[in-house]
Amino acid sequence: MERFYLTTAIDYVNGTPHIGHAYEKIVSDVIVRHYKQRCNDVYFLTGTDEHGIKIQKTAAERGITPKQMCDEHAAAFKDAWKKLDIDYNQFIRTTDDYHEKAVQKIFEKLLAQGDIYKHSYTGLYCSGCEVFLNPKDLDENGCCPIHNRKPEEISEENYFFKLSKYKDAIIKHIKENPDYIMPAFRANEVLNQLENIEDISVSRTKDNVSWGIPVLSDDNQVIYVWIDALSNYITALGYDVDNCPEKFEKYWAESHHVIGKDILKFHSIYWSAILLALGLPLPKQLFVHGFININKEKMSKSLGNVISPQSVMEAWQLEEPDAFRYYMATAAPIGKDGNFSDEDFKEKVNVDLANNMGNLLNRTLSMLVKYFDGEVKPEFKGNNPIDALNVIDKVEEHFDKFELQEAAAEIVTLLDSTNKYVTNNAPWTLAKEEKMTECGQVLVNVLETLCIVSALIQPYCPNLADKMAQQLKFDLSVKLDDLTDDNIKVGKLISKEEIKPVFLRLDSEFATNKK
Repeated sequence: MERFYLTTAIDYVNGTPHIGHAYEKIVSDVIVRHYKQRCNDVYFLTGTDEHGIKIQKTAAERGITPKQMCDEHAAAFKDAWKKLDIDYNQFIRTTDDYHEKAVQKIFEKLLAQGDIYKHSYTGLYCSGCEVFLNPKDLDENGCCPIHNRKPEEISEENYFFKLSKYKDAIIKHIKENPDYIMPAFRANEVLNQLENIEDISVSRTKDNVSWGIPVLSDDNQVIYVWIDALSNYITALGYDVDNCPEKFEKYWAESHHVIGKDILKFHSIYWSAILLALGLPLPKQLFVHGFININKEKMSKSLGNVISPQSVMEAWQLEEPDAFRYYMATAAPIGKDGNFSDEDFKEKVNVDLANNMGNLLNRTLSMLVKYFDGEVKPEFKGNNPIDALNVIDKVEEHFDKFELQEAAAEIVTLLDSTNKYVTNNAPWTLAKEEKMTECGQVLVNVLETLCIVSALIQPYCPNLADKMAQQLKFDLSVKLDDLTDDNIKVGKLISKEEIKPVFLRLDSEFATNKK
């Protein structure tokens, strides 16, 4: 694999970041960091969606302009991702000048070629979703199933996109490319939705929505979300109809979208059709994740259980986000809903990161110092019965299917078997019996394995991995395919003063009172 381009959904800035936003960004960042270990050219895009009626109304209620509110909330999202070590290459805002100009050109191109037409329309509009709904989309009470309120009946003359024109081509693509939508069960959902697909509104009148990108050829209309927000994935790369720059040509063919299940229809159908109309290839994959519930309940403002990633960090006094990143990235199997609870959070990170990993490293290095003054002798190097290299292949296979929970489970299993290896071989007993070569071999075998572990855990826990690598004198920049089981160098490895805990238990007195 030469290149890898990954995008997240862009977050709507009518509010500030919550744990659901954080879940998607953490999952995406973990995927990106993993692929950086496998190829040299990786590009990661995220950003914010900043137009629409909700922003217009909320800003008016606060007595500020929509742009002022967008600036404020976009800064909050950037700050949140910085605290979570989300290492993106580009942060796009749909109010960016280059994006707005490119979107206007895209709209005019589709209009000129007959894929957009003007039409009077009366429909049921959900301001929460910012979408017109069909009666069949509503629940038994006539409400939007996502926002639990009845949509408003609106009559407008808008521009419509000929979505139905591309129905057959989308169906064909999904059936011929079984990996296009992951997990696979979501593809069947999309095929069912395509059966009764209709053309969609892609503009709003300025009388109803003034906060949007103006249609160049019609002063009374603004461009609606589907062409505005969805186009960010290509405008970020410089695409603007008249220009396909090197950056676009370089990355678009290797594009992967990470999205929530609630916006699958818009990406798999609407966005696919827009790309086909533009004569552009479809993305390689759509990875569709589930939601994060709080204590097994759906997040809801009415329930008062919407929490921010910052509040979790503060509640647990986390100076680094690794524990939260690890928990969130492993919270759910591919495509399924996950759950966050304080009790489960503490238990999982303490078992996996503090006990299985951190304690194993600390006690192994401590024994190396105690018995050998921290020195690795030539006779300690040899055949390692712990098959850590095989786990690299397993982890890569899971990441190729976006199975982050399963990939992490392979790492934990490797740690479990390594801890059992220590127990079964008892280096402390070997030292007592003066079998020093055998004792040293056991310790070095464990340390060699922990070098591999530090590389594999790095996408989830970059700070923890770096601390492990420093104590092991291991180069984390080595590509996964170039890793060997010969990473520990002969000679002085570490002194007593250099051995420090790489991860503290969340309930430890030291961890909860550190300055």
